[in-house]
Amino acid sequence: MTSARMPDDVSQHSFGELLNNVAVDLSTLLRQEIELAKAEARVEARKAGRAGGMFAATGLAAHMMLLFLSAALWAGLSNVMDAGWAALIVAVVWAVVGAVLYGSARSTAAQFRGLPRTAETLKDIPAAVKPDSRSLT
Repeated sequence: MTSARMPDDVSQHSFGELLNNVAVDLSTLLRQEIELAKAEARVEARKAGRAGGMFAATGLAAHMMLLFLSAALWAGLSNVMDAGWAALIVAVVWAVVGAVLYGSARSTAAQFRGLPRTAETLKDIPAAVKPDSRSLT
C-alpha cells in the first residue's frame, strides 16, 4: 500500500515559510521547463542540420544537372552553328534566367518586415523590468 503525502496544514507555517516554499517550487518548475526546452531545441537542431545537409546535396545535384544540360544544349547547338555562337546563346539564356530570379528575389526581400509583433510587445514591457543603463555606469 502506497502512502500518499498529505498536504501540510498551512496554519502551522509562517507566511515567510509559505512564500519560501512557493519560491522554491517556482524555481524548480522554471529550471525543469528550461531543461525541457533545451532538450527539445537540441533534437530539433539535429533534425534541422540533417535537413540542411540534404538541401545542400540537392542544390549540388541541381547545379550539376544544369551544368550538364547546358553543355548538352551547347553541343546540340554546335551541330547547327559555330560553337562560339552556341556558347553565347546558352550564356545569354542563363543571364536572362538569372535576371528574372534576381528580380523575384529582390521583390520578395522588399516585403520582409522584420519582427513587427515582437517590436510592438517590447514597447509594452514596463520600465521596472527593463535594465537601467544609468545604474551600470
